[in-house]
Amino acid sequence: MNNAMRAGGFQIVDNLHAEQSNRKMPQSALNSSSGRQSTATIALLQSSSLPMLVQKELERMILAVAELLGVSRGPVREAFRALEESGLVRLEKNRGVFVRQIGVAEADELYEVRAALDEWAGRRVAQSATPEQLKQLRAICERMDRAAVKDDIDAYWPLNLEFHDRLVAFAGNSKLLATYRRLVNELSLFRRQTLALGGMLPISTREHCDIVEKIASGNAAAAGKALHDHVMASHERMHRTHAGASAKLARRLAVIPARKSR
Repeated sequence: MNNAMRAGGFQIVDNLHAEQSNRKMPQSALNSSSGRQSTATIALLQSSSLPMLVQKELERMILAVAELLGVSRGPVREAFRALEESGLVRLEKNRGVFVRQIGVAEADELYEVRAALDEWAGRRVAQSATPEQLKQLRAICERMDRAAVKDDIDAYWPLNLEFHDRLVAFAGNSKLLATYRRLVNELSLFRRQTLALGGMLPISTREHCDIVEKIASGNAAAAGKALHDHVMASHERMHRTHAGASAKLARRLAVIPARKSR
């Protein structure tokens, strides 16, 4: 259980506490402390059921994270539950918490759903957008353009997320927005990789600016199509990125000499 939980991202917390403690204690004290901890662990294993062990381990980790962040245990528990609901982590019974990994096949499905949602949102916003909403979208596009000129993916990425989130929010449907945000969380790894392709930032910026102008024109069909095409273009770039990574890995493996059979 301990190792599995650490695989979900808790190892950093443990390492921080361990490093801080180790700096203050001589080696003899560390050895003595390690021995006492091992004895205590064995005693706990002998006297506790698995559910109780799981509970104690969760409590220990929640306390560690709470101490690191300077908050109580309640917000930490709520944060873990929210991360699971948002699709960023998964819980496995008797194993622990793991960061979710999205495969290409699942990403294909997510892109198809996102394209449909974006198209609907584009149509809706084109029919109802206010001058203030258009001003906000254009302002984000201007910031994206400045980041693209510098080829600054770290600045561009959050602006890309903000643009789409703001646009879907303008559609005025809370259920749509909640569903959309979960899809975005699940697709985040693939989407960042597609933007990291050489020369993609200026292309992406032009697509976003075109979307805003289609919305400003009030042409619902054109705005919806622009958003749908934008998402599917990202989908195609995702496949090119994945294919390129697979080919690169294959080339690396090809140069590794095969082991001689004995």
